[in-house]
Amino acid sequence: MNLQRAKYKDIERIPHLTIPKNFKDTFFGSSPAPFIGRYGYPKVNIGLLSPQVSGDTSNYDSPKLWSQKSFPIQNIASLRYGLVNSRTTAEIKATSNPYLHIIQEVGMASKPVELEVHLTRIPTLLFTPEKEIIPFGPQGEIKKARITSNSNIDSRVEKIVCDTDLKAAPAIMSLYQKGFEENFLTKLISVGNLGLKNNRKLVPTRWSITAVDDTLGKKLIQEVKDLQLGEYQLYFGGGWGNYYLLLFFPEVWSYELFETYISYKVNPWNKEGNFYSTDYENYNGRKTYAQECAGGYYAARLPILEKMKELKRQHSCLALRFITPEYNVPLGVWVCREAARKSLAEKPLTFASQELMVKYAQELLQRKFNFELHLLLTESKLLKKKKEQKRINQFYN
Repeated sequence: MNLQRAKYKDIERIPHLTIPKNFKDTFFGSSPAPFIGRYGYPKVNIGLLSPQVSGDTSNYDSPKLWSQKSFPIQNIASLRYGLVNSRTTAEIKATSNPYLHIIQEVGMASKPVELEVHLTRIPTLLFTPEKEIIPFGPQGEIKKARITSNSNIDSRVEKIVCDTDLKAAPAIMSLYQKGFEENFLTKLISVGNLGLKNNRKLVPTRWSITAVDDTLGKKLIQEVKDLQLGEYQLYFGGGWGNYYLLLFFPEVWSYELFETYISYKVNPWNKEGNFYSTDYENYNGRKTYAQECAGGYYAARLPILEKMKELKRQHSCLALRFITPEYNVPLGVWVCREAARKSLAEKPLTFASQELMVKYAQELLQRKFNFELHLLLTESKLLKKKKEQKRINQFYN
């Protein structure tokens, strides 16, 4: 274990973070989630994430629960690093892999699935943090695995999985409208449980997260565009060291996101060396992937659209994400979605004009983070478009 733990030397310095020890190569566990890798695509790693304990392990893989119960960063990270990824390799269209049916069953189950797992050797801890996916612990090659009890599968999920004439997008939307959270929908997509029969394939977990957020977002955009214009409103809040300042303008739909590391001279994720990342879409939407903000762009957009639908009002939204040193362990893109929801759950401030709202936002960020908002506002495509766009009443004056 000393060699394995040495690879975690940086993360072990984080206060109050518990790094699990004494992993075994044979164990009974309860798997709350599958994991599909992306390296080597179209031949990828497919795995079962499970702590080496049985029972209800739902809290190991539930962003909704973590948000509702306000789990601290260290608690979430400690849980996730206790998950063993029992894996093997498979082609994305594979149907004969002996472990695929187990992984697919885990992906559609409402509760963690009880397993018996035999690995070829004691799993190894490797710390490779990513911006998109929720981290997990050691990895080991599967030698043998089996489900040891009946899985709990919702009849509504089973019906849609069995419908091989239903496309993936309407399937996702149908389950979302029935209250299934995004994390669960991601599992269904990643293990190839949704879509037309001949189109079903494994989707890397990292890609399936954004696919779900983008699919749901596009559908909500269609609905929001039919709503009346709203007011100047400001929301501020967040969690896990991630804070969102959301500025709503009484304009037709458009959206821009700035992600800023306020404690860094440069953004560690930005290849250009800027201290922020930004992406934008106008009323007609994007035709390309949001390269700079990546999955965080789509994850934050979803709750913003949910709020507009709730308010029954259409807005143009300038979203500003501020990442503080408190966020010392990467936890995945779900943080963006749930932190934005926490911001939107706060009581908004309403303003009579754009000038008043922007002035308040500048003072808030100066007081909260000692940050000069004009550094971002001068780069905003959304604000530039607002200045250039003529309103219909201007043609009648």
